[in-house]
Amino acid sequence: MTTTTNGAVVHDDKSRRDFLYIAAGAFGAVGAAATIWPFISQMSPSADVLAQKEIEFDLSPIAVGQIVTVKWQSKPVFIWHRTATDIKAAEAAKLADLRDPQTDQARVQKPEWLVLIGICTHLGCIPVGHEGPFEGFLCHCHGSVYDTSGRIRQGPAPANLAVPPYKFLTDTKVRIG
Repeated sequence: MTTTTNGAVVHDDKSRRDFLYIAAGAFGAVGAAATIWPFISQMSPSADVLAQKEIEFDLSPIAVGQIVTVKWQSKPVFIWHRTATDIKAAEAAKLADLRDPQTDQARVQKPEWLVLIGICTHLGCIPVGHEGPFEGFLCHCHGSVYDTSGRIRQGPAPANLAVPPYKFLTDTKVRIG
């Protein structure tokens, strides 16, 4: 709004139009955000998964040679109390023979304990322990064979079984997550 020399008031259409553009844009942005928010919020982890962000597990009841499966973030986690033979077999593997080369030392914190996410890296099946030609894990669905360190040795799986983040709290207690 401007005033002329004779005192008449003239409305500035340009400033009114700018205000309408800004108001309509802001209204549209708020509407878009309100529409998109439910889709974004449904992608966050559910309460039961958040509750399992970290789990602690007592290792003392696991016998040497035994594999125990625990649930962490809705995933199976294998905890294997390996024998001396299992450890020697894992350490003796030649890196040149491995599809996804990793040393056994890089996959474990203590040689006698192997902690792995128990999901086959091919199609997400759950392998079975103490099976296959390497006495590690065997995925019966498609024939993926893992050794005593959870490394892929045969079959269609492209990678080793994943190692979750974990830490030994004591000699007999581990925290996963």
